[in-house]
Amino acid sequence: MAKLFFRYSAMNAGKSTALLQIAYNYEEQGQRVLLFTAAIDDRRGSGCIASRLGLERQASVFDDKTDFLTLLGEETALACVLIDEAQFLSPDQARQLHQLSNVHNLPIICFGLRSDFQGNAFPGSAQLLTLAEDIEEIKTICACGRKATMNIRIDDSGQRVHAGDQVVIGGNNRYQQACARCFYRDAPG
Repeated sequence: MAKLFFRYSAMNAGKSTALLQIAYNYEEQGQRVLLFTAAIDDRRGSGCIASRLGLERQASVFDDKTDFLTLLGEETALACVLIDEAQFLSPDQARQLHQLSNVHNLPIICFGLRSDFQGNAFPGSAQLLTLAEDIEEIKTICACGRKATMNIRIDDSGQRVHAGDQVVIGGNNRYQQACARCFYRDAPG
């Protein structure tokens, strides 16, 4: 039976690299996969999944209007759906993916952040954590050497940002991973 998988981590843990490796493995066996990434993430151009290791690949994009049930409900001969930047899914879209995996026997593997730079859950990630049958943390480390579980935002002058919009797209140097101790060390209050 297929499952909805959620692979989450802090920034810079290799989520996109892992997704691209999975796509390669399926396709090397002659199987068809579909890749999606969030339309909002246009750092490398629309529809590009790119890792910091230099791997990249074009993918379909999703936005808040994407209806995965309509888009994928009639798909046949599809081995797997891979979704990058899954934190940008809406809760309803996460539920659609859960339904597709269980009703249509379609494995769906989502990769994304669990929380934002203020330590708040992304709504899509919260729903994936609730619904996914298989949840795995991809581990990375903080600059201090501890396990990183949080994200921080840095402004153009290298200073930590504590308030503002939940999402600001701006490249890999805009956000950094941090352990909880370092996250709270510089937090207000």
